[in-house]
Amino acid sequence: MMQSRFAPNRRQSRLLGFLTLAVCALASPIPAALAEDAEAPRDEFFWLGEMNKATAVINTEEGLLDLSLAPSIAKALQTVIDDGSKQGADRPRTVITFEPLLIEAGGQEVTLLHAGRSSQDMHATYRAAILRQDLLALAEQLHTTTRTLVDVARTNADTIVPNYTNGVAAQPNSYGHMLLGHAAGFLRDAERLHEAYARIDRSPMGTTVLNGTSWPLDRERMADYLGFATIVDNAYDASQISSMEQPVEVSGVVTTIALHTGNFVEDVMTQYAQTRPWILLEEGGGNTYVSSSMPQKRNPGLLNGTRSAASNALTLAMGPIFQTHNITPGMSDPKDVADNSAMVEAVIDTLARLDRVLKALKINPDRALQELNSDWTASQELADRLMREHGLPFREGHHFASEIVTFARANDMGPLDFPYAEAKRIYAETMAGTDHSEDLPLSEDAFRATLDPVAIVKNRATIGGPQPSEMTRMLAAADEALLAQETWIETRTTRIDDSLERLDKDFQALLTGSAEDKG
Repeated sequence: MMQSRFAPNRRQSRLLGFLTLAVCALASPIPAALAEDAEAPRDEFFWLGEMNKATAVINTEEGLLDLSLAPSIAKALQTVIDDGSKQGADRPRTVITFEPLLIEAGGQEVTLLHAGRSSQDMHATYRAAILRQDLLALAEQLHTTTRTLVDVARTNADTIVPNYTNGVAAQPNSYGHMLLGHAAGFLRDAERLHEAYARIDRSPMGTTVLNGTSWPLDRERMADYLGFATIVDNAYDASQISSMEQPVEVSGVVTTIALHTGNFVEDVMTQYAQTRPWILLEEGGGNTYVSSSMPQKRNPGLLNGTRSAASNALTLAMGPIFQTHNITPGMSDPKDVADNSAMVEAVIDTLARLDRVLKALKINPDRALQELNSDWTASQELADRLMREHGLPFREGHHFASEIVTFARANDMGPLDFPYAEAKRIYAETMAGTDHSEDLPLSEDAFRATLDPVAIVKNRATIGGPQPSEMTRMLAAADEALLAQETWIETRTTRIDDSLERLDKDFQALLTGSAEDKG
């Protein structure tokens, strides 16, 4: 299992604070150490600090900031960062609330850092940075849930169950094959996430309001220090266009994940309307609960909660779209960090719940096969086999199979007990007046074998089918895709962490006065 290397998000930070206070109440010497060692969240305050650190280092080395002033300015900045990192301290989220703290710590000379900058590009930068880390957290949970989905598919590669279309039992299938179909959807969600990430992983810093600055700022180095892959090329685009579309693009990723989750949950939920389902949740452990009035009921609380979580994520995903609609470029309406992070956190929660669902599924293969044999989900194979082996046009074979089903249902017959003599009679009547023989070309053994759902699944021949050879191939492909996802997450997380570590090292050198003038 891949271990998370991400900084705490808002929810995790609140939980950490609560736990720290709880420890404080139990043992006073411990919490102080906890408060000092706890990593500060990578929120707006954090990124404002990183931008200021990078500005101090770069502008000093580029000769835009006097080397003799750099240590004192760096010290003032470090003071503000340290104060904001204390337990319960205020962490300003805007440039205009952050800068007064700098001035208080280091005097007006500190504002030399603001040369060629604006709250427009600085806020656009931390919004991109935070949305970027939210996407990495989402990518990790998506990877975890898809991994579980593929593992359950592997376990059930040979489990034969009914599949449904239009809400009606349609054809027999391998349950593992069906799950791999759902996994394919989530793997595409990962592709969409990667594409969105690439467009968000661009630094707006140095574009000021919308057309740059007369200061020759090193935008590429700034992007590198902050862990961005590149810069937003057009200064107007940086904070006026791309920063508005980013939450909308992420909302699209959130939407497809939530929809895929809801589709899966509702497919499982159809079984709960049956008196003898072939798939249920393992009882207890928060998965199910007993009705308050009807003792026979085991309500699928986990499924209901997962569906509700998906609906909540979809609701939040609509926000950026409506907020961006019919406003002029650059407006702040869709840019709220808390709202956009909440949207991503909602779908992370949805995926975590789905992961629990997948691990709690209990499948009864015998009951699934019984349901298949109690209906005519294998009837299409009659038409297929007559065409494949005996040259009968598909529509003629389809008509024959349909007449068998009509007769069987009218007489309460299933595939296992349908009289072969009746099949011969119906075939003869169906072929009467055609150019085809009225003699059914299938022996009784062949007729019975054609309606065997297990044989049907094993004998599928098309690429992407549920037959064992294709299941082996598709499971291997899913494993490969998941490994690539894991590498993708690790590579981008490491790049951000390494960049910030390098920035901190260079800033510490500036702080101690050991940095050299490279301008």
